Amino acid sequence: MELASGAALKGEIPIGAVIVNADGEVVAEAGNLKETNGDPLGHAEILVIREAARRLGRWRLSGCTLYVTLEPCTMCAGAIIHSRVDRVVYAAKDPKAGAVHSLYTILSDSRLNHAPEVVGGVLEEEAGEQLRAFFRALRQKIK
Repeated sequence: MELASGAALKGEIPIGAVIVNADGEVVAEAGNLKETNGDPLGHAEILVIREAARRLGRWRLSGCTLYVTLEPCTMCAGAIIHSRVDRVVYAAKDPKAGAVHSLYTILSDSRLNHAPEVVGGVLEEEAGEQLRAFFRALRQKIK
């Protein structure tokens, strides 16, 4: 949630992500940086997966859990599958782009070669309110 707040302070959609290893140690953390970096791949999940792989010196992130404040989109769900993250914990559902439970069920698709454990709805209300407040403020600024 703190990483999401930090992203919002930069004018980013408030989404934060953390990857933790099997011992519960934080391996990497990131907030959205799409606007800051002018990068369509600047989602918190992509950034944290890249950083965790760099720090661990391997692309397979087995033994790791990804925590994120919003249900991953299709791009991020694909990165989660390809990086072999063992577990995904997300807060708020994303009815417009969610690819875990809302629009698609990519992480549980049996046709794919990896299916992480998924837990949704952790701190859902808090994360949802953070996102709603961000977009309310953005709409007010535009007016």
